[in-house]
Amino acid sequence: MLFIETDSPPPFYQAQLSDKQRRQLDQWYIGHRSQAYYLKRFEQFDKQNHLSAKWHWAAFFVTFGWLLYRKRYLDAIVYSVAGWSFIQLNITIILVFCEYLFIGSMADVWQMPIRILIGGAVWLFWSVMVARWSDAYYYRMARREIADALEQFPKDDVAQKAFLQKEGGVSVFGLGLAMGFLLFVVAVVQVQFLPIFAKSEAQKIIYATYDRASSAKSRVAVIFEQTGVCPVNLPITADGHQMSMQVVDNVAGMQTDCAVMATFVDISFPNRNLNGKKMLFYHTQDNRWQCTSSLNHKQKPPKCMD
Repeated sequence: MLFIETDSPPPFYQAQLSDKQRRQLDQWYIGHRSQAYYLKRFEQFDKQNHLSAKWHWAAFFVTFGWLLYRKRYLDAIVYSVAGWSFIQLNITIILVFCEYLFIGSMADVWQMPIRILIGGAVWLFWSVMVARWSDAYYYRMARREIADALEQFPKDDVAQKAFLQKEGGVSVFGLGLAMGFLLFVVAVVQVQFLPIFAKSEAQKIIYATYDRASSAKSRVAVIFEQTGVCPVNLPITADGHQMSMQVVDNVAGMQTDCAVMATFVDISFPNRNLNGKKMLFYHTQDNRWQCTSSLNHKQKPPKCMD
């Protein structure tokens, strides 16, 4: 799509046609959907006598769906396989270069956001390029199909119309196929990739909570050993972590006289299920401190197993 000739006259241009004939053939090929838009674009290309960059919003946001909707099935396959692979290769090469140039020396907290930003910028660049040349591409396809119709049915307007309506226009099937593909991609991301990301983020939150609660337990244990009283009024802050902590001298269903209770709060998607879960460091009757949690077995830190 991006490698379109800018010769004068444009490819497959039929100079022998009158403006009225050319417009009629264009109408047959374009169909009723967005006809005024494409007729305007085609007339611009005809008048300037060469192809040039314009702008097409649908091609920018949903190139694959737009190609299927406009019956460019083979081009949609080529774009989805070769085009996406080419873009991904671009992203990989640029990321490797940037990794050695500056990303590797940045703080860990910035590395992943910068990688995502660079990858998104590369993808945006090629999306813009596709959107700029989509009208020229569609004009070229129309001129090619019109040339074929004139060659195969030189004196038969009815056959030309039937041919162009078959090859051009829009496809509800193509639109449905695009929507189905979009739902498939969303499902794959949700089932395959989102859990991987969610698990990684959940582990960070859980272990940060464990470390903070363990540190608080150490403070409480010292005070409890020195005074023999559970310091329930001891102020404990989470310092921005997604949890709340408090010292209590009793816990329902447990035999303990002092405990540090950490509760997960304000956790956003995709780990909202952690909200309300608790992690508990409690003092036992044999003068030891143990850890338990309402997290499931796979989420619990190894040192916090029942």
